[in-house]
Amino acid sequence: MSRAVESDLVERLLDGEHRALARAITKIESQSPGYRDIVSELHAHTGDASVVGITGSPGAGKSTLVDKLAKYYRDQGETVGVIAVDPSSPYTGGAVLGDRIRMASNVGDMDVFFRSMSARGQLGGLSTATADAVKALDAFGKDRIIIETVGAGQNEVDVVKTADTVVVLVQPGSGDDVQMLKAGILEIGDVFVVNKADMEGASRTVAELQEMIHLRDDPRANLDTGHHGAAAFDDGHGGGHGGYADASDAESDAEGDPSNADEPLVWTPQVLETVATTGEGIDELVETLDDHRDYLDASGELAEKARKRAGEEIRQLLRSDVNRLLEAELDRRGGVEEFAQAVVEKETDPYAVAEDVLEPLRECLDDRAD
Repeated sequence: MSRAVESDLVERLLDGEHRALARAITKIESQSPGYRDIVSELHAHTGDASVVGITGSPGAGKSTLVDKLAKYYRDQGETVGVIAVDPSSPYTGGAVLGDRIRMASNVGDMDVFFRSMSARGQLGGLSTATADAVKALDAFGKDRIIIETVGAGQNEVDVVKTADTVVVLVQPGSGDDVQMLKAGILEIGDVFVVNKADMEGASRTVAELQEMIHLRDDPRANLDTGHHGAAAFDDGHGGGHGGYADASDAESDAEGDPSNADEPLVWTPQVLETVATTGEGIDELVETLDDHRDYLDASGELAEKARKRAGEEIRQLLRSDVNRLLEAELDRRGGVEEFAQAVVEKETDPYAVAEDVLEPLRECLDDRAD
């Protein structure tokens, strides 16, 4: 693909052509020649969309919840992009479930763009291609972007690198799921949702999650209330759905201590209940997601997340490109198998091989530094 053709594709995408969006994401996912130029051109047009990650164990109802969220946003007149990260095929590397029809409430709605993508074997369930696809949806002008991950367990933490807000779904009575959260995924959740809340054990699961958050984040949290944190965020509409507060305690607030004005804002993860099949609890979930977005803006954390995301992306691209350069250097010298045989025969050792292969790159960087 020539640079002129790439630019034409970008222009058509920015003009709102869905076919161009689909084609651009296909090139991004397959990493076709020129895909980096496409992403580079789109970058200046990103930053307006709200990005939410939905994760949790298989069977928790993620797809149904995403469907209902998309419908809610569409009813509000907003456009939606959905990326569903599916397990990778061991044979093709593609998504096993493919472009499955799981957006039943939004079939035929052109303003809901759904794309199923392969996790490409990455432990976190998200590939670099997924992050680039989010950029394409953002540049296209989608108001809301939802990433539904494969739900493979605690390694799902990679979703944090792409989403502004992370929602973790848990099934009622799923003690194993709660233990899994303790093992690592608890740290990434901004909102915890006990889906299928009409099932037995929902209240207990909610209590367990609240206790975990209580012990992790805020020993002052009052678990007997419907809100969490030192003081619930009042959004000016009689709110308090979100755990958005400053770090000062309630007593100081009551006394009107002016020093509290400089206290940092904090977010205490929320625990909500939904029944995605009927749409119950979706409105409260949306309000909480909006509260978290407000918190990110007010606290400056949204900009900080963007900086960290950019830094991680730079590191990931550098690692990927340097790996390719080193693989080419290994091939030029006869391949890694030849080095491996030399190591086995005790003619050299892995550290010496690494030093030898890296030496040209190190010399080149040293020359540039001079």
